[in-house]
Amino acid sequence: MEKQTSKTKAYLEIVNQIRQMITDDGLVSGDKLPSERELSERLNIGRSSVREGLRALELLGLIETRRGEGTFLRDFADHYLVELLSTFILQDEKVKNDVFVTKELLEKGAIRLIIQQKDKDSIFLLKTKMEQGVYLLEDDFFFELVQLTNIRLLLKIWLLIKEYASQLNVSREINNIDPYKKLINAILDEDLLLSLHLYEQIRKL
Repeated sequence: MEKQTSKTKAYLEIVNQIRQMITDDGLVSGDKLPSERELSERLNIGRSSVREGLRALELLGLIETRRGEGTFLRDFADHYLVELLSTFILQDEKVKNDVFVTKELLEKGAIRLIIQQKDKDSIFLLKTKMEQGVYLLEDDFFFELVQLTNIRLLLKIWLLIKEYASQLNVSREINNIDPYKKLINAILDEDLLLSLHLYEQIRKL
């Protein structure tokens, strides 16, 4: 048992080293990873260990190998890890509720930040798109709303939670744009209390 635990720790360390290298190199989805040989030299580990680490990342859908081209970083939103984990995690009713509560907290936080940032042009553009019927689904609107915060980590967390929520089939169509326009107008007026109240009203629709 002790030997197995030691192997697991070593395995995770290799994966963490590769992940850290991806971060240090500033690689984003679509970028090519260094070859096994280069990774082995840079990380000072054997090529077989590198291969194991890459295989683990590929099984999780975080990277992909293209024959004759190399290994590339994938967009985390494209992989099936969330779908796989959700089949286990979302069996618990409390966890299901936690997903919705977390999503709402992130969206309310985004509203607060946007009001503080006072980027009127971006908010007006959001309003124009809503009036033009660009947003067919509620999540399309909130995706753009969260994007307006310009906080990449917040957006990534929201996308991850949204993926879990989508497994519960709760993505709603926008049939009436008026509540969303009222919310946007309240944000433009920098009225936080009204904005949060209108957000709650949308959630009750």
